[in-house]
Amino acid sequence: MYGWVVVGAAFTLMLVGFSAAYSFAAFFGAFQAEFGASRGDIALVFSVAAFLWFLSGAPAGMLADRYGVRRVALAGVALLAVALWVASRAQSLDMLYATYSIGIGLGVGLTYVPSIGAVQPWFTANRAFASGLAVAGIGAGNIAGPLLAEWWIGLAGWRGAYLGLALFVLLLGGAAALAIRESEHRVTRAGEGVTLRGAVRTAPFWMLFASLLLSCVGLFVPMVHLGPYAVDAGYSAAQGVALVSLIGVGSLLGRFCVGGPADRLGRLPALAAMYAGLGAMFVVWWAASAYWVLALFAVVFGICYGAYVALLPTIVMDLYGPRSVSGIIGCLYTGCGVGTLLGPWLAGVAFDAFGSYELPMLAGAACSLAAAACVLPLFHVQAKALHSG
Repeated sequence: MYGWVVVGAAFTLMLVGFSAAYSFAAFFGAFQAEFGASRGDIALVFSVAAFLWFLSGAPAGMLADRYGVRRVALAGVALLAVALWVASRAQSLDMLYATYSIGIGLGVGLTYVPSIGAVQPWFTANRAFASGLAVAGIGAGNIAGPLLAEWWIGLAGWRGAYLGLALFVLLLGGAAALAIRESEHRVTRAGEGVTLRGAVRTAPFWMLFASLLLSCVGLFVPMVHLGPYAVDAGYSAAQGVALVSLIGVGSLLGRFCVGGPADRLGRLPALAAMYAGLGAMFVVWWAASAYWVLALFAVVFGICYGAYVALLPTIVMDLYGPRSVSGIIGCLYTGCGVGTLLGPWLAGVAFDAFGSYELPMLAGAACSLAAAACVLPLFHVQAKALHSG
């Protein structure tokens, strides 16, 4: 069945896109040394990129619905490779905002939402499992990106590392983009389901939107700041990067393992549980000092993160059908964009002001628990009620 080829292509597109994005953790110290900037200003490089990849998800999804996922994904891969190449020549932090932030943000947006949207119509009973396999590419990128970048920085400096990442993205991502395509089921039954305009008029859409916004205020703080936090705690830079990669390990586990139980027990309850788990892990981070506890935090945090990212597209498909699935997912992800723009940047600002990450940790816990509360009223929502409404 070609659907599994589509899953593999989506996995690979997310692997290369998020390797480029999450490699940022390895570059944090190099940027501090090169540009002499504050942590808030450096974190903003990533925050703007993440804001743009979530913000561009909506138009990317609509473009994929109209013109096809392959064309949109190819454009995204090309943009990622160019952004990394140009970023390797940056002479200031402002140039990184203009190259890495904008290019990576738009490039990931053009590959992420269309790819995961393309997977959904290929499957029915095993949709959550297939979706989990596809978005496991994000976790793989979370592992590979920081480790590859750390290795290449040691060999060729941060500029050479960006050139290596550009080639990696172009070759592997280009092949995956050529392999991905839409399901014939989706083409022949394109009228099935709810339009984007119809979805936006429903209460569940806005409850999910609020949950994503709140959860993402804290979600990406460890991706950016866990490395510097570890160095502040007396551990090496390599140990800090390893912690970020452990989030990726957990993310892979979450994406692979959540599908089966969620298909049986309910996807919305599983989503709420993952949000609550993120909140609990922020409390563990706040209380931790030993490296093994930080490692445990990173893995479990990654499991909760990976599981909820795998669940969301399947929930959208359950609620609204295949008609505008990519566009709806993309619009929901704009909530992630707002939260991500604020979270890592404000965490850096808080550290610059108070010399500690305690406030961002506790804020992340509170926002994650509030996200779980947003999902609770949706437990009894039935897809058929939305389809008929």
